[in-house]
Amino acid sequence: MIKKLDILILKAFFWPFVATFFITLFVFMMQILWKYIDDLVGKGLDFWTLSEFLIYASATLVTLAMPISILLSSIMTFGKLGENFELVAIKSSGISLLRFMRPLFFMSVIFSGVAFLFANNIAPVANLKFAVIYHDIYQKSPAFDLRPGIFYKGFEGFSIKVGEKKQDSLLKDIIIYERTNTPQDNTIISERGKMVTGGNKQFLEFYMENGHRYEETFNYEADKTEFVNLGFKEYTKLFDLSQLNLQSTSDSLFMNNIRMKSMRQLTEDLDSLKKQPEIAAGETKRSMAPYMKYFLFSDSVTQVKDSQPPLVQSTSKLDTAGFASLIPDTLKGLVFNRSLIAIGDLRNITQLAAAGYDNRTSDIIQHKIEWQKKLSLSVACIVLFFIGAPLGSIIRKGGLGLPLVMALIFFMIFYLLNIFGEKFAKDGIVSPVLGLWLPVIVLTPVGFFLTYKAMHDSQLFNREFYYRVGRKVKALIRK
Repeated sequence: MIKKLDILILKAFFWPFVATFFITLFVFMMQILWKYIDDLVGKGLDFWTLSEFLIYASATLVTLAMPISILLSSIMTFGKLGENFELVAIKSSGISLLRFMRPLFFMSVIFSGVAFLFANNIAPVANLKFAVIYHDIYQKSPAFDLRPGIFYKGFEGFSIKVGEKKQDSLLKDIIIYERTNTPQDNTIISERGKMVTGGNKQFLEFYMENGHRYEETFNYEADKTEFVNLGFKEYTKLFDLSQLNLQSTSDSLFMNNIRMKSMRQLTEDLDSLKKQPEIAAGETKRSMAPYMKYFLFSDSVTQVKDSQPPLVQSTSKLDTAGFASLIPDTLKGLVFNRSLIAIGDLRNITQLAAAGYDNRTSDIIQHKIEWQKKLSLSVACIVLFFIGAPLGSIIRKGGLGLPLVMALIFFMIFYLLNIFGEKFAKDGIVSPVLGLWLPVIVLTPVGFFLTYKAMHDSQLFNREFYYRVGRKVKALIRK
């Protein structure tokens, strides 16, 4: 049954959470924007394309913004209640801190579930859409901007340079290099001309006057090159403007990336990856079989060794001279070369098998990391709540001053532990389970400790308490 006290704490928590969530998301989104700013500037992107890019980028950051929002808002809520002496009044009426924290605990559990659903169902789709639109933006050529004295390479296979440009269309001293597979690039040189957009703005037309077109072709039949010098009074060259537009890439190009998959898809991939070592081992064995024919006679060799017939005993003396003594002199070079070739082939097969094993192991670890990450970031919402709520009741300060500092400290600890754990898991130092759950394992005892201190009215952040302790220490030193 929801009581007035529960409604009070929920109201006090709601608006700080909303504000901190969107502020945190905005900060992370600005970080993404600065990361990709070089790929966005100068592409002539419209407002909708840029908005779509930022929306998908922000959707991928929700699971990271949720824990720090819960941490900061819970510190602010309980700090403000402690600053206004509302916590004192509630405790004096016989209500424990855990009972007061119960509605926000249930709320953090709900947020944890939302974060998991988002990470498992929405974030993979957002990552896919973000990868597609970023690929399209990255491949898009800059808007057509022809500047005098500078080569323009926006059109694939061409380099254009003009000596002078007037009225944005009248050109002088035009040079166009057409990159081909011939020994030399084809070249067009013209004294003057103009450029016009035609064909419903699908083509850029260059009208040139008084110039030459130089071509060099290779005649395969005669095994020689031919140089062609074509003079013209008027010449028209068309350029396809669709190369400058944003192309739409299919989603299937990035669907195999692990960040674009849910836990069910990751589990299916793991089942398939675990079967690959047996298949790879069989393929390696079949590849090495032609070079390991003596394996077929292993039983007979064992029997001969056990029985030790006179022939073996008589030929055992040849071992001191080495295997080369058994080969005729005329065949030693041939046997030696074939042996080197066989050893080289076996080495290549072994190296390929080892590289394939390393790749499969890395893929398995990556899938396990992504699988565990969806759960660990969700549970982190609850863990950080048990740090933020008692911490706010201890420091008894509201606003964005000390609560923000404490929230940033604990979030940095959480974030660094998350990065280190994931790095250790990728390098195989620890298992993916331990690596991805490292922040939760480390911070859970801290949450219990702070909750215990808050329940017993700890003076952990009281300056007067440390001042009194300092005076006692000074007195002991003097004695």
